[in-house]
Amino acid sequence: MAKAAPAEQLKLLELQGLDARLTGLANRRRTLENDPRIKDLEAALSVANGELGAAKVAVHDAEAALKRAEADVEQVASRIERDEARLNSGTGLSKDLVALQKDIESLNKRRSDLEDVELEILERLDTLRERQAAQQAIVDGIQGSFGTIRAELDAALAEVAAEAEGLVARRAEFAAGLDAGMLAVYEKTLAKRGVGAARLFHGTSEASGMKLSPGDLAEIKAAAADDIVFCPDSGAILVRSDDWS
Repeated sequence: MAKAAPAEQLKLLELQGLDARLTGLANRRRTLENDPRIKDLEAALSVANGELGAAKVAVHDAEAALKRAEADVEQVASRIERDEARLNSGTGLSKDLVALQKDIESLNKRRSDLEDVELEILERLDTLRERQAAQQAIVDGIQGSFGTIRAELDAALAEVAAEAEGLVARRAEFAAGLDAGMLAVYEKTLAKRGVGAARLFHGTSEASGMKLSPGDLAEIKAAAADDIVFCPDSGAILVRSDDWS
């Protein structure tokens, strides 16, 4: 059975206190790193970016349709201009001039129809651009929230890291002054059980929170004061003191 002076064993409680704080900081770090708000915002941003992409494609397609409509109007207008120049020149046969006049009337009707199409596309494009702008605002808002929360979490993580760094240094300095054999038992127990040491207080193990059975308690009380004893439920080292009996 491993042994260490009772006064030395009492020091394990301070070491356990440091380790408990380090465990708490590790848990805090994991909680911050897995903040559900980040995942929710990432999911929302993915959806919003998808809808923004669709809005951009719709605007692009409408702009392309507008260019085609403008080209069609320009083409008809150019033909009307040429035909009117020929008509106004008065050259050619009468029947050809009459036919040219009818062609101009038809072309003017065609231009009017094309201009109606152009106007319709313009109105649709305005609506699509407004929709794109609104969707961009949604994306910007989500990104802004993401940035704010990320900065908040990064600041909190930096605080945790700084506190942990100080505790690690403090623990190393404190552990260096402990009995090497006892420390080895404690470290092994901590790694295996999650708790290295706790008080035995009025028959109750503070590692498990449970009162020891009469048989277990009798066996521990029968052990020498410098014996290192363990909690039968949690497996942690039980630190004893006459004041806690």
